Amino acid sequence: MEVLGITDHDTFTGIDLARDAARQAGVELICGIELSTKLHGKSVHLLGYFPSEDALGPFRAWVLEQQASRRERNGRLAIRLRELGLDVTVEEAEALGKGMTGRPHFAKLLVDKGYVSNLRQAFDDYLDESAKGYVYRREPGFSEGVAAIRQAGGIASLAHPIRVHEDVPALMPGLCDAGLNALEAYHSDHGPAETELYLQLARRYGLLVTGGSDYHGTMKPDVRLGTGCDGNLHVPPKVVEALKAAAGR
Repeated sequence: MEVLGITDHDTFTGIDLARDAARQAGVELICGIELSTKLHGKSVHLLGYFPSEDALGPFRAWVLEQQASRRERNGRLAIRLRELGLDVTVEEAEALGKGMTGRPHFAKLLVDKGYVSNLRQAFDDYLDESAKGYVYRREPGFSEGVAAIRQAGGIASLAHPIRVHEDVPALMPGLCDAGLNALEAYHSDHGPAETELYLQLARRYGLLVTGGSDYHGTMKPDVRLGTGCDGNLHVPPKVVEALKAAAGR
């Protein structure tokens, strides 16, 4: 592992804590973040990479507003799950989430308490947007998220496009008009055919390419840092070099 990008949801806490450790280990650290945004009424994740952090002040303040929205949603989610007969509290989920708590931590809590057998069932039965326990969260629109990243000097990349609920090729003109300038082609959920499709889309629309394992520790036990699921991921070094070049590094 030579280069590590940390893209936690709605927080820079992880990247801030990792700097000294990365320096001591001789690992190059890329500052990033993952935002939950709304596109056509559905949640779409957006990655922001910041090879230069000089203009992050106002963006960090904007991110704090998103954190407040997440905390408010977590409280309502805990209430909804209790209404469904599940004995969970927001405090228990926060103990798992530590710095930033989200639905994966509620899912882990449901597994630990024996309400479901695994994390996938927790989402399917209770936490996905179509599940009975889902509660709406106020999220920025996709265009707003892209604009916030770009104004802070970042590279805005559509995260794991295979999970987008619409036809991604058909969406691309509108996403690019919104300012999107990168596409996550390499991901642990992508097979060779999906990776090639997204590489072709990036070339067609003149986008940068990003990639990552989407490692979540114990939240995703089958995903390994840097190599994905059973070694199915390899992000070429040229991907990082192109991101640096785009940022003038």
